[in-house]
Amino acid sequence: MRYDFYAYLDRMKYIRRWQLMRSQRDENIMEHSQSVAMLAHALAVIRNKLFGGNVNVEKTVLYAMYHEISEVLTGDLPTPIKYYNHSIRNAYKDLERSAAERMAGMLPEELKEELSPCILADEDSEEYKLVKAADRLSAYVKCLEELRAGNGEFEKAKKSIEEDLHARKMPEVEYFFEHFIPSFSLTLDELEGL
Repeated sequence: MRYDFYAYLDRMKYIRRWQLMRSQRDENIMEHSQSVAMLAHALAVIRNKLFGGNVNVEKTVLYAMYHEISEVLTGDLPTPIKYYNHSIRNAYKDLERSAAERMAGMLPEELKEELSPCILADEDSEEYKLVKAADRLSAYVKCLEELRAGNGEFEKAKKSIEEDLHARKMPEVEYFFEHFIPSFSLTLDELEGL
């Protein structure tokens, strides 16, 4: 029997993000998912080590790896459209859930018990909240990259994402902003101290 799950995942590299904006460098959902996984890992570790948290770091990273999986079937709906009103947001959330369930259904029975919980994340969990914050952090870093390249089109997005991140009142996000975000605006020479 043939299982298409991983072939679909491989197609994540063809789904472009930021479709309504002119970008200096295109970003796809595969690379975005890897960025979110790294950032979610950092946030989970920071919470546990510095702020007395008890989140499952592995679960956080797995949720992040698979958080865009539904977009292989739905495409990436631009944020201004996705959040235009409650009706569209709820309908798209249902569509994403249905697509994620369809993707999970492409797995062999022997793997579903292990992988389905990663694909169909517990959206009320602390781990998932960290992934959502990491998702926004990844978008913020993309804005910094575009602004550093002279693309002023990302200025408003940067401001609104930054406001959203601070409004979450998550100490691990504030720690990341204070200690790691400034480096994202440096050149390679500046990072290396040359």
